Amino acid sequence: MTGVPSPSGWRRAPRQITRRIIADRRAPLIQVVKTLIAMILAWFTCLLVFPEQLPIFGAIAALLVVQDNVDQSLSKGMERVVGVLLGVGVALLTGEFLGQHSWLFIAALVAGLALGWLLRMTPSAANQIVVSALLMIALGGLDLHYGVERLVETLIGALIGFAINALVIAPVRTLPVHEAIIGLAEDAASALRRIADALDRPRDDAWLEDMHTEARSLQAERTLVEDLLRQARESLRLNPRSRRYQKGLAEDDALFRRLQPIVTQIGGMSRAVYDLYEPDLVTDRSVVGMVEEIRRAAHDLELLVKPVASDDGAAEPPALTAPYTIPRPHPDHWVLIGSLMEDLRRVRGRITGELE
Repeated sequence: MTGVPSPSGWRRAPRQITRRIIADRRAPLIQVVKTLIAMILAWFTCLLVFPEQLPIFGAIAALLVVQDNVDQSLSKGMERVVGVLLGVGVALLTGEFLGQHSWLFIAALVAGLALGWLLRMTPSAANQIVVSALLMIALGGLDLHYGVERLVETLIGALIGFAINALVIAPVRTLPVHEAIIGLAEDAASALRRIADALDRPRDDAWLEDMHTEARSLQAERTLVEDLLRQARESLRLNPRSRRYQKGLAEDDALFRRLQPIVTQIGGMSRAVYDLYEPDLVTDRSVVGMVEEIRRAAHDLELLVKPVASDDGAAEPPALTAPYTIPRPHPDHWVLIGSLMEDLRRVRGRITGELE
C-alpha cells in the first residue's frame, strides 16, 4: 500500500524529530548560570528605574544577549534594541491611523514584517520588530511614554547581558579547533598509509572502495575545521581574554593552511589509485619504493601536530628527507605512477614548508 510509512519509518520518526530540537552537545553550564544572573540583575535594575511596571522587556533583552561569544552578544543586543525601537514605532503609528481595535494586532504584524523587509533586516531582527510591536499593544496600549520606558528598559537589559557575558569568564572556543586540527592531521596520515597499503599487496574492489571513502571523508572533516576556526575567531573578537589565546589560534590557523592542500593531494592520490589500480602494480620496483616514501610522508605529517622526542631529548627528525625519483616509469602504469609522484612531491613540500 502506497503512502503508508513502514514500521521502521515510524521508529525513525521520533529520532528525526528530536534531532531537530536537540543539540549535538550541551551548552556549557557556566553560560546557563550567566544567563540566569543577567536576567535577575536586569529584572531588579529595571524595577529600580521603573517600579510601576514589570520589567519583561529588560529580562527578555538580557536573555537574548547572553550568547555563545561576546561578538554575538553585541550583535544580539543591537538587534534587540533596534527591534524594540522600531516595534514601538510600528505600534504607535498603526494605532494612530487605525485606532484601538482588535485587529490592530494583525495590522502591526503586517507592518512590522513589511518594515523589516524594506530595511533588508535579518529574519531574527525583523521578528524582533513584530514581537515588540505586539507586546507594546498588549501591555501598554498606544502610550508613547510607555514605549519610551520599554526602550530604556530594553537597553538596560541588553547592557547587563553584554557586560555579564564579556566580564564573567567570557566564552573562548579555541580548544575545539585545536583538537580538530590534530584529528585532521592524524586522519590524513592514516589515509596516506591506506594508499601505501593499496600498493603494497593486491587488493580487491571492496578494499579499494573503503580506502577511497576514507580519503574522501577528509573533505568533510576539513570543512568542519573551517567552521570551528570561524567560531574560534568570533569568540576572541571583543573578548577581554583574547590576548592569551591569540598566539595559539594563529599557530593553529597557520597549521591548517598547510594541511588544506595536503588533504587535496591525498584525495587526488586516492582517486588515482582507485581508478587506475592493477594487481601487478605491487611487483613494480618503482611502486615498491614509493610505498615506503608514502609511509614516511604519513609519519612526518603526524610529527607536524605531535612532535616526538628522541632518546637524547631532541625532536625526532622527519623521515622523508629527500625527494624520491623514478628514472624510468613502467610503460603500462606510468600515468598512475606519475600522478602519485607529483602528489607526493607536493605533500612533502607542504610538510617541510618548501611550498609555503
